[in-house]
Amino acid sequence: MESLSQLITTHHWGTHFVNSTPPMYGLAQCFQDLSHHDCLLCYAACRTKIPRCLPSLSATIFLDGCYLRYDNYSFYQQPTDPSRDAVICSSSSKHELENEDRMEFVKNVGFAIRNVTKAAVDNGGFGVAQVKGSVYALAQCWKTVGRDGCRACLEKGGEAVRGCAPKKEGRALNAGCYLRYSTEKFYMADHGHGLSVSRGIIIAVVLAAAAFILLSLFAAYAGYAKLVQIKQERSGVGLASISINKYSSLKFKYETLEKATDYFNSSRKLGKEEHKHLVKFLGCSIEGPESLLVYEYVPNRSLDHFLFDKNKVQILTWNERLNIIVGTAEGLAYLHEDFGLARCFAADKSHLSTGIAGTLGYMAPEYLVQGQLTEKADVYSFGVLVLEIVSGKRNSTFRQDWDDSDSLLHKVWKLYISNDLARAVDPCLRDDFPVEEASRVLQIGLLCTQASVALRPSMAEVVAMLTNKERAAIPNPNQPPFLNATGGSTINRSYSANSSVSNALTKVVASCTSTESSSMPSSYGDFKNCTSLAQ
Repeated sequence: MESLSQLITTHHWGTHFVNSTPPMYGLAQCFQDLSHHDCLLCYAACRTKIPRCLPSLSATIFLDGCYLRYDNYSFYQQPTDPSRDAVICSSSSKHELENEDRMEFVKNVGFAIRNVTKAAVDNGGFGVAQVKGSVYALAQCWKTVGRDGCRACLEKGGEAVRGCAPKKEGRALNAGCYLRYSTEKFYMADHGHGLSVSRGIIIAVVLAAAAFILLSLFAAYAGYAKLVQIKQERSGVGLASISINKYSSLKFKYETLEKATDYFNSSRKLGKEEHKHLVKFLGCSIEGPESLLVYEYVPNRSLDHFLFDKNKVQILTWNERLNIIVGTAEGLAYLHEDFGLARCFAADKSHLSTGIAGTLGYMAPEYLVQGQLTEKADVYSFGVLVLEIVSGKRNSTFRQDWDDSDSLLHKVWKLYISNDLARAVDPCLRDDFPVEEASRVLQIGLLCTQASVALRPSMAEVVAMLTNKERAAIPNPNQPPFLNATGGSTINRSYSANSSVSNALTKVVASCTSTESSSMPSSYGDFKNCTSLAQ
């Protein structure tokens, strides 16, 4: 998956082969209408759904924005697969048209499907179309099927999806392509059949001019950087901005370490800081197959033992939960304030790039997709923890009294939209909690779990919001939280279209088929197909 992640980041699609027993083939691709940022978020959402298919031999994941598949045979040039291809229509109870409009609408759907098929085949595998402003269509073929495979796939998918009319939406999910129509414009931007000659000339001129300007700026910057480097080397302060990457050596001279640590000043140590809400860090081991962090022994066991105990032997009161949340926030704020990740950042860096390690569902999208580690990744994880503590449910399980299989984050968001956050509180508290305070805490959790790094508050701001005795107004989260490995559901565009970051996530919706369960909700959704190893 790491190889596919790199290809998605650079090309928005890619294939990867692992010569194992059995062999594994992977394919991932974003739809052409997605921006780069939305593509990365959509692919990250795909990745988080893979654990639900493991240990299956194969998996196919469709999201309305991207596609991911792995299998034990080469399927790259396969346009259709009768055992996997599916068509999903919107619910008739909500989306069926009036009788007098049906014939006209069915005809327009046919026109839109025919037009978008031609556009995609002639335009490298992607096309959009609209008919009289009443039907919008999008078609996306996978890069590996070629022109003929694209045509064959879309023709089959178009024939199948026509059967959805007069429903307002229909999707064809085929082995080599994706086709959708809707009465609402759902794609990100207009894409014609091709650029006109005049427009192409204008773009070429602009790009040439931009290249010349960038080249001039680069030359000027290179000269300036050289002068700064010479000055730093003379003054000896250049050591403070040493950049460590995967190509550089981690062996330094004693004199270098002495200057970089301010002559081994105790204030520069990471492991000796103490706080009443932090366990003591005793040491680490980086030898052998696994790296280990060693902390002091915690005799009262982990928090999850009390929160998620099936027998509910000891139920945490609201005040106990709030104290845990505030204490955790204060500990993280302390870590972020004077040391921790900030010590590792060079002066011109906003994040660290590192390999992915952690628990799915708690990892921030920018870390999961690109390995970019910032303090805001901690904020995201803290937000997930807040929702778990208040609801008494793991991020990987669902409440039986909730009427669908949304993830915890998404369900709390929907309750926030409906102004009913109190329903998310752990029922074991038996209404013995302050509704306003609990709702504020849940809203803070949603603020922390927003997909955009810039929109998440700092931990210092979180502490201020949690401990504010005057109950000052707190910001409203303005986009749905990132959907994690536990699932997802349709996100209403009316409250997510305000953010370009959430546009990819508005396309994440849920239903799946697998050998473990044959049920598929009638509502359209992301389509997941797993083949069990036992087969």
